[in-house]
Amino acid sequence: MDPRGTVVATKGAVWALGGGFMMSREVKSLCDLYGLGSREMYFRGRCGVLGEVHADVVVAAAMFFPAGHVRASWEGGRSLPAEEAAAIYASACHDWGRRKLGEFRGAGRLAELLAAIADGSTVHGSPLFAGWRAMPRPAGDDVALAAHLLQVLREHRGGLHQTAILAYGLDPLEATLVGARGAGASDPETGNAAVARFLQWPEPYGMPSRDAVERRARAEELTDDLAAPAYGVLDGGERAELADLLATAAGTAFAR
Repeated sequence: MDPRGTVVATKGAVWALGGGFMMSREVKSLCDLYGLGSREMYFRGRCGVLGEVHADVVVAAAMFFPAGHVRASWEGGRSLPAEEAAAIYASACHDWGRRKLGEFRGAGRLAELLAAIADGSTVHGSPLFAGWRAMPRPAGDDVALAAHLLQVLREHRGGLHQTAILAYGLDPLEATLVGARGAGASDPETGNAAVARFLQWPEPYGMPSRDAVERRARAEELTDDLAAPAYGVLDGGERAELADLLATAAGTAFAR
């Protein structure tokens, strides 16, 4: 399996596992403890790695949400300092990993492979990846470390994906309404209205044009191209092992 093929084979698992904690009971407990709304905690926690920045810096790093919603959420959560928010959000990620991946026996090896990819990658175009990669990593706990690194690599692809979407001239709402083919988020017949609504884009929504659907598909391919070099740090056997471990981890975490 070559690096690009590995990206394509594993991106769904990385995205789901890396972000699984974001709407979890662990994060809900933080919202209750600190008196913040879910999106205030989301932006302060996920984007707190950027520091106590102007809200527009967060808008730039999280472009798939409406700018006004990002600004209101970031400012609304300022009672929780950015550095502290990032730290407790990471702790929620680790706790989610312990709960959902506690029975996964390959966590140590998965963490080792993920760390090699993350640490060998450039940070160009991915500020949230850079910030999360610089965060302290849990020591002596393979499951928590694997969960942490899954979030790190989720941000790696996320930053590159923003670049690819812009390169193909798509605006964030348009890209959202098309979704990603092969990733369970594409419905060219009806559009992804539910996703757009969840992200707080104001209605009504237009139908994506055929051209937008085609450009979104090319942007997905470009994202795969941009992410692939990071996976070149692994040899072919390690990449195949990574794919197997991620599939098993996803099956464990999301077992019904």
